[in-house]
This record gives sequence, structure tokens and C-alpha cells, in this order.
Amino acid sequence: MNYSFSDKVTGLKASAIREILKFTAFPDVISFAAGNPSPEAFPTEAVKEITERTLTENPVAALQYSITEGYTPLRDTLKKRLLAQNSYNADIDDLIITSGGQQGNELSCKVFLNEGDTLICESPSFIGSLNSFKSYNVNLVGVEMDGEGIDLEKLEAAVKSNKNVKIIYLIPNFQNPTGKCMSYERRKEVYKLAQKYDVMILEDNPYGEIRFEGENIPSVKSLDTDGRVIYVGSFSKILAPGIRVGFVSAPKDVIQKIVVCKQVADVHTNILAQIIADEFLNKYDIEAHLEKIRGIYRAKCGLMLSEIEKNFSKKISVTHPQGGLFIWATLPADCDMMGFCKKAVEAKVAVVPGNAFTVHEDDPTSSFRLNFSTPADEQLVKGCEILGKMSREMFD
Repeated sequence: MNYSFSDKVTGLKASAIREILKFTAFPDVISFAAGNPSPEAFPTEAVKEITERTLTENPVAALQYSITEGYTPLRDTLKKRLLAQNSYNADIDDLIITSGGQQGNELSCKVFLNEGDTLICESPSFIGSLNSFKSYNVNLVGVEMDGEGIDLEKLEAAVKSNKNVKIIYLIPNFQNPTGKCMSYERRKEVYKLAQKYDVMILEDNPYGEIRFEGENIPSVKSLDTDGRVIYVGSFSKILAPGIRVGFVSAPKDVIQKIVVCKQVADVHTNILAQIIADEFLNKYDIEAHLEKIRGIYRAKCGLMLSEIEKNFSKKISVTHPQGGLFIWATLPADCDMMGFCKKAVEAKVAVVPGNAFTVHEDDPTSSFRLNFSTPADEQLVKGCEILGKMSREMFD
């Protein structure tokens, strides 16, 4: 049978990351391609205790249907937590629990964008969100970044030259895939620009609480004085991605629309998972847990960077993130990036080619993404040795 797919999915392709991850099923392949938290970071015993206690003392609450907005105690806990971080305004905002941060981004797009409207994002950006946006047939425009984040002049030019710009999508903290962190001054300037042109900002912050160096920078949401910032967070990197719990903090009118869209999508997020998240925040030492995982990533990032410095061709430049899970490596401009990535896989090391994160797959890039959180330390060392030897043979 010849299938006639909808316009919304005809142009979508399987994530290049997922395709590369197929190679990581082989036990002899070292994967720098995943975006997974370290297995050492999971509070397994705490989750086990909470689950057993909940299913013993209050099983119906965990197993019955619930309200779309989310488990009320968790919503209240998150509002207090975000209020302390200046990422929630009790006078104008509300909060909904979503099935991961990914759903928060997707539903925000659904609420605001008609076909043909423009969404501007950093280039490169997170492939999962890019595919969500593409599924709505929006005009997706990528803007390059510099050392402080999205390039302000190019952002303004993109806003001025495209029709119906509705949303600017940003990952300000330890951006996926580059690991870059937007400066506070740049955040203020981007917000002013959004005010000037009356555009919403979608702030995606899955990595903000795993800063392992430097000082915290206030969120873009903390600058929001007129209800134009949608703030998306997640438990995937600070608790466990498998529980699929995220949240959206946004003006009440926006949340009401997201609620209706979520009712259509999945009724509500898994309630047992929400209870686990709430109990963990309230009955366990969340700050001690965060310090533990920051220590894990500080060590792993430092190890990868030192091995890169020791082994890689000096013609390859890399970012030095202060948090998050990723390092962005850039080859000399005239090099075959895809050829390098394919050769790496043949050498049993998986990395993600940079065009997996560009708005259009044929956009030029000479970069690739490295993940330091998932591999064991010995794999980090061996993988960097293999890539280093390969890079020296190719470029030196």
C-alpha cells in the first residue's frame, strides 16, 4: 500500500542521534553520542523507598486518573522552588507538569504557532525540539551564537526580516549541543529585543542546576515583567530521565491553553512519577544530591578535556563548559566533518555530527558533539585516545 502521510510529518526524519545510537548497542563501541545522565547520578535507593511507601500507604492516588495540571503537592513544591530562583511570579504565572521538558516545548509551540509562522532558535540547537517545531510546519530560522550566546545583531536581523515571528527558543544554560552558557548581559538584551518586537521567549532549562563551575546566572524568566517568557524545566537531568517529569512556568492564560492541549495529548503526566519527584524534593536532601551529581560531572568533564588536550590534533577546538553534559568540537573549516564522524564509528567511537543540530541538515558545519556524562572513565580515556590518533593522522 502507498501511504499518504500528513504534511506535518512528511518532512520529518529520524534523529541522527538515534541512528548513531544503534551502533552503541555493540559492546565494543564507546559512545560519546548519548545525552544520558551518568548511571552514578541516579538516586536509586531513594526512588525505591518512595515507590514502596507510596504503593503501600496510598496506592489509589498513584494509580488513578488525576488532573491535567499535575499532582498538586508537586506543583506547589515547584512554585516555591522557582519563586526562590526568581523564575515564577505568583501574581501572573501558573505551572503545569508535563511529560518531560520536551513536551513542554512541543505544547508551547502548539499553543502559539500557526503554519507559516516563524520560530527563531539558536543554531545549532537541540534536535528533539527542532523536530517538534518542524512538525507544525513553522518557518524555523537558526541564528548563530558567539561566546556569550545567541548573536544579538543577527537575532534582530532575523526578527526584522521574517514574517510573523512568534517565539524565540533559547537554551541559555550549557546549551545542547554546544555546552555554551549565555551571559547575563546577553539575556537582558535578548529580553529587551523580544519586548521591542513583541515576541515570546521559550526558555528551555534542563541543565541549569548542574552547574559545576562558576557562578549561577539568573534565568531569562527572572527578567520577565510583561508575561512573555515561557520557562520549561525537567527532572531528567537531576533525578532520572525515565520518569518523564517536566514542567512549564508561564503566564496563567498560556498555561490554560497548554492544559487543554495536554488533555488531548496524554490526559496527564504519570502520577506515580510525580509523587516520586515531589517526595524526593521534600523528604530527601536535594541540595546534597545536586552537589553529588555536580561533582560527578565536574570530574568527567575535566577528564575528557584533559584527554582531548593530550591526544587531539591542535587544529580541533573545543568548548569548555561550566555545566551540563556536552562538549562541542570543531574541525578546521575545510575538513569533511561527516567523514570524520563516520571514520570515528568505524574505529568504534560514536560521536554526533553537527548537522544533527542545525535547522536544515545541509547547513554547513564542521563541528560534532561529545558527551562526557554517560561513558565510564576508562571509556573516556580510551575513546579520546582513539579519536586523538585519528585526528592527528587526518589533520597534522
